[in-house]
Amino acid sequence: MTTDLGKTVAEPVDRADQLDYHALNAMLNLYDGQGRIQFDKDREAANQFFLQHVNRNTVYFHDLEEKLGYLVDNDYYDDAVLDRYDPGFVKGLFKQAYAHKFRFRTFLGAFKYYTSYTLKTFDGSRYLERYEDRVCMVALGLADGDEGLASRLVDEIIEGRFQPATPTFLNVGKAQRGEPVSCFLLRIEDNMESIGRSINSALQLSKRGGGVALLLSNIREVGAPIKHIENQSSGVIPVMKLLEDSFSYANQLGARQGAGAVYLHAHHPDIMRFLDTKRENADEKIRIKTLSLGVVIPDVTFELARRNDDMYLFSPYDVERVYGRPFADVSVSEHYDEMVEDPRIRKSKINARQFFQTLAEIQFESGYPYIMFEDTVNRANPIEGRVTHSNLCSEILQVSTPSEFNDDLSYARVGDDISCNLGSLNIAAAVDSPDFSLTIETAIRGLTAVSDQTSIDSVPSIRQGNERSHAIGLGQMNLHGFLGREHIFYGSEEALDFTNAYFAAVMFECLRASNVLARERGVRFGGFESSEYASGAFFDRYDPEEFAPVTARVREIFEGSSIRVPSVGDWAELRASVMEFGLYNRYLQAVPPTGSISYINNSTSSIHPIASKIEIRKEGKIGRVYYPAPHMDNDNLEFFQDAYEIGYEKIIDTYAVATKYVDQGLSLTLFFTDDATTRDINRAQIYAWRKGIKTLYYIRLRQTALTGTEVEGCVSCML
Repeated sequence: MTTDLGKTVAEPVDRADQLDYHALNAMLNLYDGQGRIQFDKDREAANQFFLQHVNRNTVYFHDLEEKLGYLVDNDYYDDAVLDRYDPGFVKGLFKQAYAHKFRFRTFLGAFKYYTSYTLKTFDGSRYLERYEDRVCMVALGLADGDEGLASRLVDEIIEGRFQPATPTFLNVGKAQRGEPVSCFLLRIEDNMESIGRSINSALQLSKRGGGVALLLSNIREVGAPIKHIENQSSGVIPVMKLLEDSFSYANQLGARQGAGAVYLHAHHPDIMRFLDTKRENADEKIRIKTLSLGVVIPDVTFELARRNDDMYLFSPYDVERVYGRPFADVSVSEHYDEMVEDPRIRKSKINARQFFQTLAEIQFESGYPYIMFEDTVNRANPIEGRVTHSNLCSEILQVSTPSEFNDDLSYARVGDDISCNLGSLNIAAAVDSPDFSLTIETAIRGLTAVSDQTSIDSVPSIRQGNERSHAIGLGQMNLHGFLGREHIFYGSEEALDFTNAYFAAVMFECLRASNVLARERGVRFGGFESSEYASGAFFDRYDPEEFAPVTARVREIFEGSSIRVPSVGDWAELRASVMEFGLYNRYLQAVPPTGSISYINNSTSSIHPIASKIEIRKEGKIGRVYYPAPHMDNDNLEFFQDAYEIGYEKIIDTYAVATKYVDQGLSLTLFFTDDATTRDINRAQIYAWRKGIKTLYYIRLRQTALTGTEVEGCVSCML
């Protein structure tokens, strides 16, 4: 129980007849006597979790001064963060945070926070922070001495409008920590120096807590010559095995396991071997268990499949020598016919439809690979250069450039690799914001601080890419929760109308905020002059008349909010200001899948539908935990159809509307019922490509492990 600022006392001991929090949470999955879901039991579970566990295992202090002094002196908090502020302001900020009287709305939200985020004693046995403390330290760290920004961040985070991504929320302000960056993307070029350096970079980045995605498309295929001696190359599979071992070895102080992904172009000669590594019956010599796979597919591959033609696979070794640049930097769609005819380029062929059939089979078995639609991505990219691959969650889409190495693995030329600085808005809370524009500007400034304060010196290409681009990714979550709250069906005309107007408004505010930063600092992102922002071509893609909502229900929502729908004049004014003063951030938006942060923020994940009305999760030693869809109650259940009921078309339609306004990507998972076939998966891929989707994340098949006879009256089974 919190009394005055920073002073806490033990809660009363619960009664002997009181159910424990685990049992109360389980009752959420059982109907009451009137056939209604017992939402109140989950709220009771959250309260009992504090009474029975958190309060009993928390270290208490007499006041804030004693607490901060102890945490700094014992190397729990980074004193450099607090030293940037007057002690009186710090005390006032903590008082501001506690005045919000924050309460977790679900048991899982509280459990996730105390399991995964809060500061613990070094032996892990006791808690040293409440949620308000973590929010304050994150705000103080990101604001870097700016008291106004720190205060605004506290309000936005604790009110649930803006939620920093896990690495930021977990690490900022702590003395023993990893990096606040979400993930990294690296290129591997076709030489042993680049391969060796990339493995080392993966280790360095993984120990700092970031997921790492690597591009394999430029590596020569199995059997390619080395130093003109034929049949010498081992291809991409051995490199994948080395990377998988690296990620399993390195982790962030045990807090986050190392995680990696590799992307390969569909027209690489090793593509079928690459896919086979995820087969359930693959030989152990090639089987890839923990590394995620992604495939880069150009438009021409779909055209070849439509005509039932063979698709040619081209040697990266030869393509680089003919075109003078790595294979991934050559548009296969643009040069396909000439590469087929060029005798200098070795090639083999497979049937295009068989390729897609195999792709669906592997996805059916494993959920992988992710897919990046190469030409769709690059047509939308406003920055000079080429996007060659994505990240571990398939939402980061940025231009990168190759590095060159000396024999001793030092850099002959440092290229630009990619780091991802992420955080998400809770759509429902953002719509309710008293100042929508300020909410987004505060989020943009907070995310930009992650970029500005990060310098990964052990990987110079990451450091340089970050310093030049200041790239960030403001995401979104809780779309389905918001729609359900407003009694709007996911994928309906009104839902698509809201998605269009909301994402248009977000794009406008993101660009405006980055333009303000560029004016304030007199700094533009590297390469701005050659971008479509500088020429104004980016703004010419949009007709502001299409930003406004058209349905009566959505107009009503916007009229009751602080969201400004950009007018023709607003758009023209922003265009002129950006062309004159520039943008500070090369990239501004990316919509990640949002896992743990959705739970603590009481949001539905990302912008896809819920997977079930009552989600069942396995959480370590505690076992099964039940999580109700946010904003769902017994009066609006019909608006919370799950993703399997809704079907992939409406999900893709929703993402296609949002994609128009997001400069990077959106992590899109497709859900299929247990009677789906590989043909259904192929149809979904083609539908997504035709609708202008940039990437596909996982394929999820509904499992029918529970039957109606196992638990009568079970919500998650019966609904």
